[in-house]
Amino acid sequence: MNYFPQQNQTSFRNKLLRALEPDDFGLLAPAFEPVSLALGHRLTEANQPMSHAYFIEEGLISMLADTVRPGASRVEIGIVGFEGMVGLPLVLGTDRSPHIALVQAEGRALAVPAPVLDEALGLSRTLRGVLGRYVQSLIVQVGQTVCANADFNIEARLARWIVMTQDRLGRDELPLTHEFLSLMLGVRRPGVTTATHMLEGAGMIRAQRGRITVLDRGKLLELAEGSYGIAEAEYERLLEEG
Repeated sequence: MNYFPQQNQTSFRNKLLRALEPDDFGLLAPAFEPVSLALGHRLTEANQPMSHAYFIEEGLISMLADTVRPGASRVEIGIVGFEGMVGLPLVLGTDRSPHIALVQAEGRALAVPAPVLDEALGLSRTLRGVLGRYVQSLIVQVGQTVCANADFNIEARLARWIVMTQDRLGRDELPLTHEFLSLMLGVRRPGVTTATHMLEGAGMIRAQRGRITVLDRGKLLELAEGSYGIAEAEYERLLEEG
C-alpha cells in the first residue's frame, strides 16, 4: 500500500524530512519506498549490510545491543520515532552496526536505498549537516541512558522511558509490555512489575495488559528528575541549527 501518494515535503510527519532544505528533500523524495513497520520486525541486523535508511513516520524503533555474557538478554540503548531515522551508519560512511533495530510499536516509514542516500550526501553539504546533527542528538540520548541507568532508581528510569515513548508516538496510550520494559530498563520483569505498580499507585499511569496509559505527565517528569530533558533539548537545538 502506498501511504504517501504525494511528495509534498510538508505532508510528511518525520521531523528530519521536514527540516531539510527543499533541494535536499528533492534529492531523496524520488526514491522514497513506503514500508509498513510490523511489530517485532527487524529493520537492521547486527553486523549485516544495511540496504536502506528508514525515516520513521509513525511507530517506535528500539536500538538493541547484545551483551557479551553468554545467555544474557539484549538491552535497549536508544529509541527512534517520527523525530528520526534508522540507518545512521550510512550517514557516517559505513553500512553496518553491531546493534539491532527492532520495531516495538507498529507504524510506517519511508525507506531510502543506501546508494541513493550516499549519493545525496555526496552532493549536499546541508543534507550532511542535518543528518549529522541528528547523529549527534542520538549519541546524546544514548549517553543520557547510560547516566540514567547508573544514577537513577528503576522508578525514575521507568518514568523517563514512558515519557520518551509518549514523545515518539504522540499519544497517551502506549503499547508497552513488561518484556519491552525489561529491555528498556535492563532489569528483570519482577522489577518492572514492582515499578509499574508504584507509578500506577501514584496516579501517574494506568497499566493494562500490553499497554500503559499516561495519566499525569507532570508527575512522571517530576519522578524522572534530571534523567529526562537534556537529550530532548539537545535534539531541538541541533535541529534548529542550519
